[in-house]
Amino acid sequence: MGLNMKYEPGQTPLEPEEIDELKIKTISTREELDAFEQANIEEAVMWSLKRKYSKDKILTEEFVKTLHRKMFGKVWKWAGNFRKTNKNIGVDKFFIEQELRKLLDDCKYWIEHKTYPSDEIAIRCKHRMVKIHLFPNGNGRHSRLFADVLVSHVLERPVFTWGGKNLVRKGEARARYLIALRQADMENIEPLLQFARS
Repeated sequence: MGLNMKYEPGQTPLEPEEIDELKIKTISTREELDAFEQANIEEAVMWSLKRKYSKDKILTEEFVKTLHRKMFGKVWKWAGNFRKTNKNIGVDKFFIEQELRKLLDDCKYWIEHKTYPSDEIAIRCKHRMVKIHLFPNGNGRHSRLFADVLVSHVLERPVFTWGGKNLVRKGEARARYLIALRQADMENIEPLLQFARS
């Protein structure tokens, strides 16, 4: 029995070879997959809260990959590894490391020079990270937790509320989130900033 994947608007489809790397072979529906992933993510959130990180630790490829592995490593073999296929969004797979390096360097600069207010630095970083689309899946959830770690550990602000809802499931909060992302794609970051604190 294989995994029956149904995708909501805004979700990135997995390739068959990526689905084959599911660690829990008894999962057969999207709902079961979501439940296992959510349990893994909750462990990652607890892991991230137990430590105090500096900007020099967080703004590294190693930390970016480790966070994704902590979030999805009990469910997917590819967790924490950059994608090897091109997707319907994101940069070409060959440019992922280069684009991430540029983003992390930009983020360090923004922090050191106070280019933007603290929340905006974290949200701009989150938006560009999801736009690069580092991993086969989980990019939105990963970039939101990364923004939470950055804003709370480095920028000394509370974590974001992200609409106070599960953004994986179809609903009004997810629709607002996707609209805000599209606005950010057009250089209007304000709706995403507002959504993150709603």
